[in-house]
Amino acid sequence: PLHNLPQAQAAFEIHNSPLSEAATIGFEYGYNIERPERLVLWEAQYGDFINVAQSIIDEFVVSGFAKWDQTPSLVLLLPHGYEGQGPDHSTGRLERFLQMAAEINMRIAYPTTAAQYFHLLRRQALLLGTDPLPLIVMTPKSLLRHPLSGSTLRELAEGKWQPVLDDPLMVNGERSREAVERLILCSGKVYVDLVSSEQRKATPQIAIARVEQLYPFPAAELEPLFASYPKIQELVWVQEEPRNMGAWSAAKPQLEAITQKRWPLQYIGRPRRANPAEGSAAWHKVNQAEIVQKALSIGNYSG
Repeated sequence: PLHNLPQAQAAFEIHNSPLSEAATIGFEYGYNIERPERLVLWEAQYGDFINVAQSIIDEFVVSGFAKWDQTPSLVLLLPHGYEGQGPDHSTGRLERFLQMAAEINMRIAYPTTAAQYFHLLRRQALLLGTDPLPLIVMTPKSLLRHPLSGSTLRELAEGKWQPVLDDPLMVNGERSREAVERLILCSGKVYVDLVSSEQRKATPQIAIARVEQLYPFPAAELEPLFASYPKIQELVWVQEEPRNMGAWSAAKPQLEAITQKRWPLQYIGRPRRANPAEGSAAWHKVNQAEIVQKALSIGNYSG
């Protein structure tokens, strides 16, 4: 159907690939280098499918430019979000990509709305000829049809990619910035868990902002965000991943550099673990609820 649009000027192709992630991503990388004008996307059924392609990621995708002046712009779509699916179907290993991020060698994003995802891909396509970089996108499955992830036609037609999203209750004037004492920063699916909680209604002193672009880290967008809350007492990074995973380790020094430690910076999330996620859906729900409860209760931290 896309080829029959009167204004269509580009080819659009979808191909299923064999279940060999290292081979497939290796092929996609080569195709991307040979056809730099094309926007090439590879999507995993689950984020952890990236595990067996780690050699291709390390050797080519994140270091191809530094080694050989190649300019890959391959997009990897990795379903990532703690949804009770167990340790083998929860994580796209966000922390690995952030650890390999340096010298502006890629872009890493975790969009939470349809418009954000749309404009992220549009920006990637626009930059193919001027600033090509690999794009790593965390894409939680549970948000595919979630009402809070929906966007209006105006947001799709007239909006743009935003590395940071402020609390919509503050943007719409439903709550006062003057009342905010705790500013929560988070990325991805955990935002929906936080704002969907009944506890959220009784917390006018808490604002929740989303860091949608994790690398390059959006310092220029975060500084005015912090300034817009004149009575902040603390910053809290909330994530659903274990402490040694997710974005915390990469975000912490960046946030401390931006704020010059003007406010306490706290972490709320799962403790350090060897396993990415619980193997029990029941335990997942308990732990997820505990994270939300601590985040929306002033004075509670996970340590």
